[in-house]
Amino acid sequence: MEDKIKQAFPDASVMKSGATETLFTGRNLPVFVRDYILRRFSDKHGKVDKDALTNYFNERMGVEGQILKNRLFSGKERVNITTRVIFRTELDKAAVWFDLPDAGITKDARVSTQLIQEQPEHFCDGEHWGNMTMRYVEPQGKEKGHILMTSFKPFEPYSVNLDYYFDARCKFNVIEWIDTLVKIMGYNPDSFKSADVKLELISRLLPFVEPRLNIIELGPKGTGKSYLYNNFSKRGWIVSGGKISRAKLFFNKQNRQFGLLKHYDTLAIDEIASFSFENPAEMQSIFKSYLEDGRATVDNTVFQSDCGLTLMGNIPVDGETRQPLDSAYYKVLPTMLQESATLDRFHGFIEGWRLPRLESSTILNGWTLDAEYFSNILHQLRTHTEYASIFDELIEESSSDIRDRKAVKRLATAYHKLLFPQIRNLNELSDTALERFKEVYKKYCLVPAITRRGIIRKQCHAIDNEFSSEMPNFNLK
Repeated sequence: MEDKIKQAFPDASVMKSGATETLFTGRNLPVFVRDYILRRFSDKHGKVDKDALTNYFNERMGVEGQILKNRLFSGKERVNITTRVIFRTELDKAAVWFDLPDAGITKDARVSTQLIQEQPEHFCDGEHWGNMTMRYVEPQGKEKGHILMTSFKPFEPYSVNLDYYFDARCKFNVIEWIDTLVKIMGYNPDSFKSADVKLELISRLLPFVEPRLNIIELGPKGTGKSYLYNNFSKRGWIVSGGKISRAKLFFNKQNRQFGLLKHYDTLAIDEIASFSFENPAEMQSIFKSYLEDGRATVDNTVFQSDCGLTLMGNIPVDGETRQPLDSAYYKVLPTMLQESATLDRFHGFIEGWRLPRLESSTILNGWTLDAEYFSNILHQLRTHTEYASIFDELIEESSSDIRDRKAVKRLATAYHKLLFPQIRNLNELSDTALERFKEVYKKYCLVPAITRRGIIRKQCHAIDNEFSSEMPNFNLK
């Protein structure tokens, strides 16, 4: 497996271990940034040039707050750094402001008007990573002094070639590829007791590869539920605890700005049991509309996005069996989400109690793919519709609720993209290859999709007897 990963992805593989992780101690860097930097300063054997890495940190990523401010305020130099940045657009002031949270700069910093005109696609509201040049502008008349960004290059180190990726995927059998996906997520495949448990783990990737896929994951503490959204991809975002508003998620009527769901591929609400919603009646109506088809109306503004929504939280489990103490899982959700018609709009459920607690043996020590490279692959695959067409070619079902069919189709399509992305046209397969693909598609795509949707259906039935607890039959043609 080690050699196969290196040979199949020579320009995107990286060696990770406990020793390499210590090189980043004290630096608040997500995995997709760390992987790229690690690969950049490693040789083909995975040995890290520590001196070069240290120099890079000191010269390009040195964002110690007061030192950075002093360099800017001296007015003697333009400062160039690579770091995270949060953009905020204010239409009434015709300006884009930015924050550098790691440096403690959270006001009086704006993007050059010329830069916005030259590169408007780079300054969407929200968090980004990139390399930027800044200088300090002295106060002039009534205008206060401020920091001005004069150049910006987004953190996009890879150009994605999907055909290359498909060819590389063909070098792995399905079991090897599942292990590779586990490695990409930062875990040791040998620490998971079965392929089914590994499949449960990689199900966390589904919302990254399929548009508007809505998932609920409940499980005990310590299984890494929030780690993925905090680290894996710049296109995912996580909101943890507290109160959440329509303005934050969907649309702010005061400044006419769209919320978080507009700017990411997938968004997770963590610690869901502790959440409360401002104006629950309004939020429930908007939630239902958005979960149904990715659209919601706020006043006269239509909000539309392909961002999927994941709810994550802890659930009490038996200490010995690690099974939930109560089969009514929905009870740990906020009251607003315990209504059957709202819950029914979620496509699938991840049983987090099936996953082991994270221990030192669980963490990867070996070769894997750069998370930034892989997350870009998933982002590109989101818009490929041929995988959904294959579901229609392969599957027939008994008379079913339209939401059940949509959910199973979305989930099976997402598994297809993750596990068998190289299969895009059934007409290109021989009869023998087609029969083999139908077998693995049923085992690794269709059955897991039905199972995950089935859990949602049983929870809806527990709330409201109008919902059947049984899933319709989905069969291969």
